[in-house]
Amino acid sequence: MKKDSVIKILFVEASVEDAEQIISLLRNGGIAVRPARATNPEEIQAALDELVPDIVLYDPAPAKLPLRDVAQQLEAHGRDLSLVVLVAQVDNQTVADLFNTGVRGIAIRSQPRQMMTVLQREHEALQTRRQVRLLEAALRESERRADALLDSSTDPIAFVHDGMHVRANKAYLETFGYDDFDDLLCLPVLDLISSADAEPFKNLLRSHARNEKAAAHIDLQARRSDGSNFQATVEFAHATFEGEPCLQIVFRRQQIDPQLIQQLHRDPVTGLYNRARTLESIDDAVTAAAKGTKGQSLLLIEPDNWQSLLDSVGMGKADELMAAFANRVSAGVGDDDVAGLLSEHTIGVILRNRNDESVKQWISDLQERIASEIFDLGSQSIAVSASVGGSLLGEKNANAELLLNQAGQALRNALSQGGGKVELHDPAAREKADAERDRYWLQLLQHALANNGFVLYHQHTISLQDAEGEYSEILLRMNGPQGEVLPGFFMPIAEKHGLTTSIDRWVLAKAIETLRARDGQGIKTTFFVKLTADSIQDGTLLAWLGEQLRRAGLKNGQIVLEMTESKVVTLLRPAQEFVTGWKKLGGRFALEQFGSGLNSFQLLNHVDADYLKIDRSYMAQLPQHPENQKKIAEICHHARELKRFTVAEWVEDASSTSLLFACGVDFVQGNFLQEPQRLVD
Repeated sequence: MKKDSVIKILFVEASVEDAEQIISLLRNGGIAVRPARATNPEEIQAALDELVPDIVLYDPAPAKLPLRDVAQQLEAHGRDLSLVVLVAQVDNQTVADLFNTGVRGIAIRSQPRQMMTVLQREHEALQTRRQVRLLEAALRESERRADALLDSSTDPIAFVHDGMHVRANKAYLETFGYDDFDDLLCLPVLDLISSADAEPFKNLLRSHARNEKAAAHIDLQARRSDGSNFQATVEFAHATFEGEPCLQIVFRRQQIDPQLIQQLHRDPVTGLYNRARTLESIDDAVTAAAKGTKGQSLLLIEPDNWQSLLDSVGMGKADELMAAFANRVSAGVGDDDVAGLLSEHTIGVILRNRNDESVKQWISDLQERIASEIFDLGSQSIAVSASVGGSLLGEKNANAELLLNQAGQALRNALSQGGGKVELHDPAAREKADAERDRYWLQLLQHALANNGFVLYHQHTISLQDAEGEYSEILLRMNGPQGEVLPGFFMPIAEKHGLTTSIDRWVLAKAIETLRARDGQGIKTTFFVKLTADSIQDGTLLAWLGEQLRRAGLKNGQIVLEMTESKVVTLLRPAQEFVTGWKKLGGRFALEQFGSGLNSFQLLNHVDADYLKIDRSYMAQLPQHPENQKKIAEICHHARELKRFTVAEWVEDASSTSLLFACGVDFVQGNFLQEPQRLVD
């Protein structure tokens, strides 16, 4: 599931506390949730109309709303969604009864992982059903257009099933001298081929019908209805007609030079297939995998430190260098394999008929072939190494976009680990690979903490209400072997190994040092600094912060510590105690992802937050979603009554900024307003 995918869940008869626990469980697993709660049929109907849920999570414990009534109401609503029942335990009879009622999934209250898996599975299944309907509609439209295009084409085109004509266009009839398709219906296509070419044509037709490897075209003498012949090139392509597999056959009187076609498919610098042709080959491989073909994989190959290589040899030698690199790659490509250029210096290779070990051996041989020989570029000689990222291809990931994303992520991971590295995406070996990556990132983290290897950026938070001074969000990066690394890569590892408190203290110390320097320059500044769950529970952090603030002589409120609403809900007692102590030191506190819970404002009764950072899910395509504008306006109105400031993050366009101002938002932040910049003392 995509990390930024939002699951809309309607909780029916579940207590607020139970619902918040499930919401926190999903968010801690990296899944965004838009919740609502209903306790009667009227509230269910309102939620169905306003929230438009993906999943309805029914809790039978209170038993105020019978499950059958809820299922009937959902069925009457007419929208495709998943009904999931939350139970304490299951038995065969219970499962049978629930599924007979229309339930799609059963989640066990005492098994959080099972519950999250069921909700994820049901959401993915729902998305698949919706996508299938869209694809079916698109297919019908494509077939309609293709049929119209077929009739308007000047090329003679026919569809053949078991050697018999089942469809032909007007140009086909005119070419062979027939007035009506009824004259061709069920006529063997072999009758339109001269006797001298009948046998090779029949053999080729049979090979294509059996999905065997065969030539895509053949030159022959075609025969008209009057017995006259003409020279033609016949092209074959697999197709469907009225849901049945068949062959599309095109008779072309003139053949474009095959060498010219090959030249158009090639990259002029490397001689490999160009990007368009390579993507076509990936689509072909994916189609074959969907039909059960095994032993395929996609590899992405790049020279290490490409920019440094260009600096060494000069831009004038870039093409020569890439051509030499491509020659080393293509030297190991077999007859059934495909190699092509996907970007300026990224080569994609599709390997076929190789098991996992053979793929790994091919990569090893390639890297040795590249690294062991010197690259001669005129008067210069250099050594080059290569990093490889790829993905094995099977039925489960038989999707071109998914396959490219998996291979691309694997290549980025390989490049981030230094030169000459390999990462191969393999679901069967995911746990082992994850453990290896964990060890690698842990070493990088420990090195960064010991050697001041982190970097701070800041992004301006702009006041729409003319607040005095500058406001900025502090953003963390880590220096890696291939450049700066985003926290999404290393913070999960830091949390797993108990390093987040040390990282938080490093960030806070640097932020305080920068604020002290700005105060000396007369620049009034406020920093928003993220805090992790471990730091909230660190009993020594407040004393340390108080000492740091005393030494720096900062004014009250210059540091706003922030934490996500879902994390605070799960750590309510320690969060309450920490915020109370932090306020005594003159600090301020912000709740991120505010408005994502069932009753977010109720949380303010326990945790005294000064700033409410509205959940980013409300910002996506804000001008096109009036319901989100209404929700933001309600949050701002309520916040103003409670004398809290509101902040809208992830603002990406001018229209959204204007709408947020009209809603009463106090601060806005996003790349549209300012890209993150490196923090300078």
